[in-house]
Amino acid sequence: MTARLFTSALFAGLVAGLIAVLLQWALMEKLILEGEEYETGNKSHFGGVLVINEAQETANPDAAPTEDAAPAEDDEESLFTRYSLAFFADFTTFVGWSLMMVAGFALAERFGQRITIKDALIWGGAGFAAIQIMPGIGLAPELPGTPAAELEARQLWWVATAISAALAFALFGYGRTLLYVVIGIALLIAPQLIGAPRLDGYAGVAPPELAGEYVARSYAVAFIDWIVLGLAAGYFWNRGADTQNA
Repeated sequence: MTARLFTSALFAGLVAGLIAVLLQWALMEKLILEGEEYETGNKSHFGGVLVINEAQETANPDAAPTEDAAPAEDDEESLFTRYSLAFFADFTTFVGWSLMMVAGFALAERFGQRITIKDALIWGGAGFAAIQIMPGIGLAPELPGTPAAELEARQLWWVATAISAALAFALFGYGRTLLYVVIGIALLIAPQLIGAPRLDGYAGVAPPELAGEYVARSYAVAFIDWIVLGLAAGYFWNRGADTQNA
């Protein structure tokens, strides 16, 4: 059982991590780089007017190149390093989520509930709702440089909200009485009633249109990633069972 659990999580995390990196590269990287332009001050956005700050580049055009002018090879190496680290981070993250998911599969089977591919797909959707949607109601995805409340307070609220949502969906899926449904609804509502840590005002440096597009794409990418993770985890979990029974 232990070997089946870890191998299923490893392969599912590899598949989901690879898909996550490809989607981030195709849909998110350009927005992140654009957000970093505003974060560093290379671009400014005031009153709906775009200002590109090129003062440092045009102040002394006859000056010799500085060490900051990296060659194209260094830029390519930097991008390779960036994507490699992104893949490692996504792979590690999704292996962790996959371990939790297949541990749930194992627990469900202990109580006589066989996990089919359809069930795994539902688990993936529930994971997306618990990890992305419910915490995102109070703490939406943020572009680089977006001011936010104290990090520790946000992390605490995020973790509490995700755990509450996961427990609520488990009660919805496997609870046998109305009481479980009521408790689940209470678990979903409680963190939102408490409220996520927020600043008193808004002070983002990037255009709101860019931030809105970033949020929309973040949720779209996360949804696909969780669906892929659920399907992959269910496939490898059932394949491991077939191998053991063979």
